Amino acid sequence: MCGIIGLHLRDPELHPELGRLLDAMLCGVSERGPDSVGIAVYGDETRNPAGHTAVSVLRAPGDLAATVAALLPGAPDVRAQPAGDTTVITAPVAVEALTAAVAAAAPDALVVGSGRELVVYKGAGHPQDLARTYGLRDVSGWQGVAHTRMATESAINPEGCHPYSVGADQCLVHNGSFSNHATIRRELRRQGVSFDSENDTEVGARFVAACLAEGDDLEKALLRLGETFDGFYTLLVTTAEGFAVVRDEIACKPAVIAEHPRWVAMASEFRALADLPGIDEARIFEPDPGKVYTWQR
Repeated sequence: MCGIIGLHLRDPELHPELGRLLDAMLCGVSERGPDSVGIAVYGDETRNPAGHTAVSVLRAPGDLAATVAALLPGAPDVRAQPAGDTTVITAPVAVEALTAAVAAAAPDALVVGSGRELVVYKGAGHPQDLARTYGLRDVSGWQGVAHTRMATESAINPEGCHPYSVGADQCLVHNGSFSNHATIRRELRRQGVSFDSENDTEVGARFVAACLAEGDDLEKALLRLGETFDGFYTLLVTTAEGFAVVRDEIACKPAVIAEHPRWVAMASEFRALADLPGIDEARIFEPDPGKVYTWQR
């Protein structure tokens, strides 16, 4: 059992409230996944300044910032922000350059997120404890997602946390199971795609990232996923420009969407949405099976 929340803010006046709103939403799904939590936030310029790239890393060595700076042309200002199991490295360089430098400087570390807009945190433990570790209530920005996990098929560790972020500014969170993930993983590997784990969710994330890289928009990518993957699932996928929700054709995994002129939100349970501003005025509905719902920034 897992819990998913996502919030896309349409009104810039709410951007300073993103962390407080996400923290309240997280309380509503903590019981669905007390083992671990992953959180992704978009647009927090305190954590990832404008013109910079952020790379989120697990198992980071203590001297990573200095080592990365030495590998980048011009020795730019590289900063490390540790938060529990996650260290966020930022620098005023391209996403590809910083990601490659981190990988070269710390080959035993694991990159779990990267982008111009995105910062990802992952850790094992109770969601509310980890929210404090990450300083979630202090976050600002225009979009955020979180996933609480009760592990059933893999170890309880930060590496197994969602969201899976395998493309720049992309995240995928998943409640459910892909039954044919091994077959699709083999096909993606034949196409040159690398994997960090045997987790079925990573296969979905890699598939969507490959579709987006080919030029698909979020709706088309998720429709292709529905045609390719077997199993049962609710997915929330986010990018620097979009926010999308889809369920499989059986729709046995829960999901609720609330749409308001100032924001769009989704969660595994309504109680995670109950305290959002203007919830009484929102259109609240359960997403139809197999239908992709998308919103653009």
